[in-house]
Amino acid sequence: MPLSHGRPYLSIPGPSVMPDRVLRAMHRAAPNIYEGELIEMTAGIVSDLRRVALSSSHVAIYISNGHGAWEAAIANMFSRGDKALVLITGRFGHGWAEHAQAMGVTVESIDFGLHSPADPARLEAALRADTKHEIKAVLVSQVDTATSVRNDIVALRAAIDAAGHPALLAVDSIASLGCDAFRMDDWGVDVMVASSQKGLMVPPGLAFVWFSDKALAASKTADLRTPYWDWTPRAFPEMFYLHFAGTAPTHHLFGLSESLKMILDEEGLSEVWARHHHLASAVWAAFDEWGKAGDISLNIADPAHRAHSVTAVKIGDGGAGRLRKWCEDVAGVTLGIGLGMVPFDSPRYGDYLRVAHMGHVNAHMTMGVLGVMEAGMQALGIPHGAGGVAAAARVLALPNPK
Repeated sequence: MPLSHGRPYLSIPGPSVMPDRVLRAMHRAAPNIYEGELIEMTAGIVSDLRRVALSSSHVAIYISNGHGAWEAAIANMFSRGDKALVLITGRFGHGWAEHAQAMGVTVESIDFGLHSPADPARLEAALRADTKHEIKAVLVSQVDTATSVRNDIVALRAAIDAAGHPALLAVDSIASLGCDAFRMDDWGVDVMVASSQKGLMVPPGLAFVWFSDKALAASKTADLRTPYWDWTPRAFPEMFYLHFAGTAPTHHLFGLSESLKMILDEEGLSEVWARHHHLASAVWAAFDEWGKAGDISLNIADPAHRAHSVTAVKIGDGGAGRLRKWCEDVAGVTLGIGLGMVPFDSPRYGDYLRVAHMGHVNAHMTMGVLGVMEAGMQALGIPHGAGGVAAAARVLALPNPK
């Protein structure tokens, strides 16, 4: 008997669950885009975007998804033929590299595989070998959404400094902003990209690029800039209309203003980070128990390198694919596909899935997902250890899980 009637739950790593009040803020008539409320609100949004990144840097807002944010950063950092060093820890590292190469950038990459973070020592060695300083920027994802690996940005910045290399440090925080700790200024990040549909809890459609004075100076000679991607008029508009290279994304801005208020002024950024860590720890505890029997494992073995926004897992013998289908069809819970672990046409594609715990998520939402998954494994006869949900409950009962 299907149990999916009622409000469905989306546990995929973007778009994330959107608060009702964010949706209500968007449900209104179009405003004047030339003066008045929208202009004042946007100034507040820009200020809040600096606060959420813990940065005094410049901010450009684009009508785009995260892939557009990649291209915006590339266009402003590079001229055709310049070299980028890309640190790859999953599908989205490959994606940023592919976009850069397609735009005319010479790409050197270090691929760390699907199960481990970027190694600062290898980064330092690569930069020391670049004696002519041909590498203009190092590109890395803080969290790769496909593998759920979390890179140590502080250590990578230290490696660049140890090599004495002038390259910019550009970080993709699309899957981590508002979920994992990120301190742009303190960590010495020059360019950061993010988008609206994950930790910021707004529908897909907005992309953001934060950039330092050093990155701004470098962009002056970047010949990949086009009128649309150029961050200068967006960060320093002569008139409001130029803030967005045309008509503003009005209703997304209303939603974003509301979500940033929830994150910064009501819950508080450090509390948001702590909540995500707590919920992620509960998810990990469930999988640790389930993995004591059968072919079930977390993709990232070391908790220190796991994202707090999404968890990638393996359930062998096609169990992940069968469980995803059962959860959605029978119980109304949609889990994320195992993106980038193997090709889509691989016989092992059905061995992988992802559980998202990002944005507007609390204990009962997370426990509901885990409970449905455990029921699905029982219904499908997928071998698993007992007591996963109970283990998650024990973690949630702790005041501050390690």
